[in-house]
Amino acid sequence: MGYNDWAAEFCALNQSLFTDTADFMLSSGLQKAGYNRLNLDDCWQLHDRAANGSFQWDPEKFPNGIPWLAKYMNDRGFSLGIYSDAGNKTCGGYMGSLGYEELDAATFASWGIDYLKLDGCNMPDPSEATYKQIYGRWHDVLENLAQPLIFSESAPAYFAEAENLTDWYSVMDWVPKYGQLARHSRDTLVFNSTLYWPNITGWDSIMFNYGQNVRLARYQKPGYFNDPDFLNVDHANYTMAEKMSHFALWSSLSAPLIISANVPALTKDDIAYLTNTDIIAVDQDPLGLQATLVSQDGTWDVLTKDLAGGDRLLTILNRGNFTANYTVSLARAGIISDTTVPYRVKNLWTGTLSHVSNQITATSVPSHGTAIFRIQGLGTPIKVVPTGMIFNTFSLNCLTASTNETLSWTVCNGSDSQVWQVAADGTVRSLLSSSQCLTDGGFNSTATITQCSFDQKQSWKYHLSGNLKAASSRMCLTEADNGLVHSTACGYETNEQVIALPGGVEIW
Repeated sequence: MGYNDWAAEFCALNQSLFTDTADFMLSSGLQKAGYNRLNLDDCWQLHDRAANGSFQWDPEKFPNGIPWLAKYMNDRGFSLGIYSDAGNKTCGGYMGSLGYEELDAATFASWGIDYLKLDGCNMPDPSEATYKQIYGRWHDVLENLAQPLIFSESAPAYFAEAENLTDWYSVMDWVPKYGQLARHSRDTLVFNSTLYWPNITGWDSIMFNYGQNVRLARYQKPGYFNDPDFLNVDHANYTMAEKMSHFALWSSLSAPLIISANVPALTKDDIAYLTNTDIIAVDQDPLGLQATLVSQDGTWDVLTKDLAGGDRLLTILNRGNFTANYTVSLARAGIISDTTVPYRVKNLWTGTLSHVSNQITATSVPSHGTAIFRIQGLGTPIKVVPTGMIFNTFSLNCLTASTNETLSWTVCNGSDSQVWQVAADGTVRSLLSSSQCLTDGGFNSTATITQCSFDQKQSWKYHLSGNLKAASSRMCLTEADNGLVHSTACGYETNEQVIALPGGVEIW
């Protein structure tokens, strides 16, 4: 949690910007709420290195020097982070770190830096293997420091929009081993973004990065977090509902909460929602889980995740253009409910408490607004089964059941036929009929949904690769060109076989 200058200032960073921001974060309560780090982005350095090869800060921008700035931050309870690039130049055209990894890491550490954001512009070549080799080198260098730096990797963002996503998935396989967070897609909208991303709104930008993030939940765990980029909360065309959704969705994902805005100019209303302690607790929850999709119907997105202490999160996003209500059953929220014992539900925006037995209704959710609830058991722990969409992370089509035992991949519509429960025994069942299980047909055959018999054809294992593999044939669930659901030989992270499952499913 903290601050980065990029989305608001681009290359116009300087010493006073950071000292003024830190002072305001102290006086406004942002630091007390947990925003305790400030990170320099691109353009802090000179275009040339010193005679000994080391980086030089720009003395016009930082007249007292970066070590002085780090001490200023430390003296006030903040940490200071910095930016570099894995290639030979940064994205802004300044000196990169290629070939200088050991020297640059030692330099940053000697300045009092404890966090490195490493971008991926101007690499020797655009291959996944090259990114892996260079980011792996940085991991080794940082780990060998007396006090290793937090490592924020931007590598996945350079593979996120290819026609074939295999390289994106491959990068995502290794970034959790190398660092603590990774930016996986585009920058959130900076003030000049329309020059290279025309006809875009701030809300479009939020939804794009959110849409990338929900494909990657299987990678997140304590110690590694998917980073959908900054909270650019003062962008000119946001409504207040959109600002609050940005914060609530990022918190539901347990994403880094890095504000990139003119912080001293934030309003009291901005400070109020950004310091909501209940929602920050969701973001900083010790389990570190990313909320996953229960359903999407084009207007409403529903997400859930487990929270420490046995609680359950329910987040409801209204993508529509009108204020409306939406109801979610406890079964859809993944809760095996005992209707004789109510559950306590806290609205995390208002603090209002209520008691429910079978469903939760979000009332008067504004256009592009997000309702967010914490569900607690009363007297007995909540019993949960992983519940939600099963969708192809390339096509975004949902696995869809029918009443005649056939399956298909279709556009997500939020129906019970597209909400699945994955039991501890490996069976996968649609809410359409809890007595029917996803069934493997064998090599190069059609998968079906048939009466549960609990044999090996109905036992499935979910792998970090995104493959859902049948225990009987060891074939992978596959989206065929015609929308049919096949069991075929497992490929290497192919578009048609990488699938997202509900949170809480064991990953092999």
